[in-house]
Amino acid sequence: MVENKSFAPKGILRYREGDALVPIAAGFRIILNVVNTLGGWGRSFVVAISKRWPRPELEYRNWWRSKLNFKLGEIQEITVQSDTSVINMLAQEGLGPNKEGQPPARLDALALCLEKVAKLAKSTNSSIHCPRICCGLGGETW
Repeated sequence: MVENKSFAPKGILRYREGDALVPIAAGFRIILNVVNTLGGWGRSFVVAISKRWPRPELEYRNWWRSKLNFKLGEIQEITVQSDTSVINMLAQEGLGPNKEGQPPARLDALALCLEKVAKLAKSTNSSIHCPRICCGLGGETW
């Protein structure tokens, strides 16, 4: 992975090029994944997740079917290895722009999700890793 040090001070946020599913960090690692309110899974980053670990998709679909605490701003943690979890973050409403042309990514919901992830990471001394979330299908730009 190539680290680009020009984006942020070391120790706060580092942008790297590489595979988000193979994070380079010591200790426990959290991989972030944005999911939608429709139960849809099958394009973009989730395809790579499912090829490596099927459980995040299964747990997300069960969460969607159950509707238990299934609302924008909520997260779902799935341990996929002894040192790695995938966090499904419910921060996308639907799959395309709404009638007003608003992208499906809901940045207010994403902020709530990230606050929860930050607390979890701090309490477990974990590092956080992700692709450019809410881009592509989410309709936002990085």
